[in-house]
Amino acid sequence: MKKMLLLGAAFAALAFSLPAQAELKFKPGEDPRFHWANYDELKKVDLKGETLTIFGPWRGEDEGLVRTVLEYFQEATGAEIKYSSSENYEQQIVIDTQAGSPPNIAVLPQPGLIQDLASKGLLTPLGDDTAKWIKDNYGAGQSWVDLGTFKDKDGKPGFFAFPYKADVKSLVWYSPDNFEEAGYKVPKTQEELADLEKKIIADGGTPWCIGLGSGGATGWPATDWVEDIMLRTQTPDVYDKWVKNEIPFNDPAVVNAIDIFGKIATDDKMVDGGAKAVAATDFRDSPKGLFSVPPKCYMHKQASFIPTFFPEGKKLGQDADFFYYPPYASKPELGTPVLGAGTLAMITKDSKAARAFIEFLKMPLAHEIWMAQGGFVTPFKAVNKEAYASDALKKQGDILANASTFRFDGSDLMPGKIGAGSFWTGMIDLVGGKSAQDVAADIQKSWDAIK
Repeated sequence: MKKMLLLGAAFAALAFSLPAQAELKFKPGEDPRFHWANYDELKKVDLKGETLTIFGPWRGEDEGLVRTVLEYFQEATGAEIKYSSSENYEQQIVIDTQAGSPPNIAVLPQPGLIQDLASKGLLTPLGDDTAKWIKDNYGAGQSWVDLGTFKDKDGKPGFFAFPYKADVKSLVWYSPDNFEEAGYKVPKTQEELADLEKKIIADGGTPWCIGLGSGGATGWPATDWVEDIMLRTQTPDVYDKWVKNEIPFNDPAVVNAIDIFGKIATDDKMVDGGAKAVAATDFRDSPKGLFSVPPKCYMHKQASFIPTFFPEGKKLGQDADFFYYPPYASKPELGTPVLGAGTLAMITKDSKAARAFIEFLKMPLAHEIWMAQGGFVTPFKAVNKEAYASDALKKQGDILANASTFRFDGSDLMPGKIGAGSFWTGMIDLVGGKSAQDVAADIQKSWDAIK
């Protein structure tokens, strides 16, 4: 979500201890949705007298939610937990680690920053056993192992970062009432999606609402489209080479993905308001067309956060729902890929408590406490899905658990001048009429310029 955040000046993080006798959100043993045996197991870990410092990106409401999870670890083990964050947490963790005063645990959503810390020898390997645990217990497990694997100061790969809390981007939002009234069915393949687009147009409707406006970050929603299309037209290793520029941006595979999106976004019949409205419409306003009477569009592709910007009073599962952005039936070998993002926990200052905390994250309970309160999905297959706070979150959890491949948002993995620069502006050029080939060539030139 870095694309949407304009961070202010850095402020030193203030660490606050959790209350010594915290009131646990859910009383152990009472709610059958939770794996309470995990809590009993945790009580066997004696960390009395130990302090565990945790630095993470969660502030405001999310900070309150993560603290409810941490309270179970503190209450069961006797460790004192000090959680802190910072308005500019990316800069703050660099300052703290370089000053020799890192937290025991750092949680970050930026793989590029984690790689930087690993390459400076500032992270403790979590070990092959933990990597194997992720592979065996997470949907698309190998993808998550790869995501948490970074090169150390000697250039040797190691598993350093434990994925905890994920975000799903491969979603298409729609109004079930509008679909039912028009007799449309949720498409299960890209081929069915193409047929649905044609039927909507033939019926006098418009398939998509697309808005790329986002102030200084205008263009970013289109990068998610291109990344999702790459995962549905190419093997994961091609995606990986693309985000590292091991194949150029103007490689035919990439140009094809850009062109597929371009043909949708520049077709006046395909998009609400026509091609000229795509760049001019703010991404926060674009889904509102789903709820107009008659509907201005029938589908809106966006990540799991977008309901925040739906008109007031719209209920998920009733007024709005989503479906998984489908794969091509003609490419069964690519399985069911999912594009997303997430946070990763790592040990930046080794200790008994830090090791125990990583083990805690392997327990379903560490996920279920947050799941039950909303705003949390996980690829961990052993969690009780009934713990999810809503059917929508449960569906997203199913998408993650059943994924064949998971890949992190590509633009977030690219250098800032590309992923948060020329890739964004290139998408605006594309919807303005420039060819996919020329757009891709321009982005590659900007990448060559920083090498």
